[in-house]
Amino acid sequence: MSHLSRHRIALSCALLTAPLAVGLTACSGGGNPLAASPYESAAKVAYSIADGGKADPSKPLKVTVKDDGSRITDVTATDGAGRYVAGKLSEDGRSWQSTTALAAGAHYTVRVSTEDSDGHPGRKVLTFDTTPADAGLHVTFGPDAGTYGVGQPITAALSVPVKTAAARAVVESHLLVSSTPAAAPGSWYWVDDRTLHYRPSAYWPAHAQIDARSTLNGVKVQDKVFGGADKPLTLHTGDRIEAITDAATDQMTFKDDGKVVRTMPVTTGKPGFDTRNGIKVVLAKESFVQMKSSTVGIAAGSSDSYDLPVYWATRVTWSGEYVHAAPWSEGSQGSANVSHGCTGMSTDNAHWFFDHVRPGDIVQVVNSHGPMMTPFDNGFGDWNLDETKWLQGSALGKATANTEGAPSAARNPLSNPARLRPETA
Repeated sequence: MSHLSRHRIALSCALLTAPLAVGLTACSGGGNPLAASPYESAAKVAYSIADGGKADPSKPLKVTVKDDGSRITDVTATDGAGRYVAGKLSEDGRSWQSTTALAAGAHYTVRVSTEDSDGHPGRKVLTFDTTPADAGLHVTFGPDAGTYGVGQPITAALSVPVKTAAARAVVESHLLVSSTPAAAPGSWYWVDDRTLHYRPSAYWPAHAQIDARSTLNGVKVQDKVFGGADKPLTLHTGDRIEAITDAATDQMTFKDDGKVVRTMPVTTGKPGFDTRNGIKVVLAKESFVQMKSSTVGIAAGSSDSYDLPVYWATRVTWSGEYVHAAPWSEGSQGSANVSHGCTGMSTDNAHWFFDHVRPGDIVQVVNSHGPMMTPFDNGFGDWNLDETKWLQGSALGKATANTEGAPSAARNPLSNPARLRPETA
């Protein structure tokens, strides 16, 4: 997927681009932009696909705004497996078009951020399905093959909805996940009737191979719906990286395979913009973003407005929470929380952090006054559900262990108090 063009709009305590999308808003509007519901766009947004309708995956997705002075500032399109659609925003901001093909038999969510002629921001959300390549139920595993951190969940996107408990049990029993050389018992969680996430009871073992495959081909799932043949997925994990930020002491402790290798002074969200507590994982990395407060509902000219070039930005939520360089706040790092929700650090430390993390690595915040990270709607907050609640989301109601390798000795992060203080170097 392609990087965003330079004219895209982003923001500071939080916004911007994933390497796979045209732009992502940062903190949402309202008192605490990181916790508030999305604001409704006043701009007249038109789509080439009707909301909730079926789309031809061979045709591009187009988004436009009426010629009344409004403009598009960001567009994000994702499928049920968490994959992002690349696209291009026109120079005048009045239209956006996907530049990569949509997947067949997929469910898409499109989030469009806009700005009217007076600079007031807004957001519209569209959902649609693409027609399947052939009849039957198909499974697309995510993320893309590669090497990830030990916190990366496996996702499964279904081409047709599965609603009943009996049908879900059939599907789940045929979605197999294993890890070698160390086994990692875990289970699926039904996020909705077309999306499942899989994670073990503890983090994945470091330096492991993870295989996900479907054995649904020819299996009856529900009335007139049979499973099809689908492509398996293989991932690998790297070191066990955990970056733990204590918002009370303004220190980040960085661990590699359990060993503290660096402790860095940071600043987190100030009152009203408090950083989310909880376990997140790295979603994407961007060496430069232009962060602009108007994209998250902060009016230009207010005491909280900003328009800043930001370097070494590591994204941990899709609403725009980052770990990034904040040289303007170095005087407060280690002693006070002054950001708009991101974790800010010196340029040198942010560059080091950027170079030492990959998608799926653990980024945890404790002792903040902010809300808890939500599990599924803002990135991968899956680890914030304890094992009992996680199993409640399974149609089988139990963890399944693979038979390959020895049991994982990894510590279970779900057994730790949410506000446990991290170790210090």
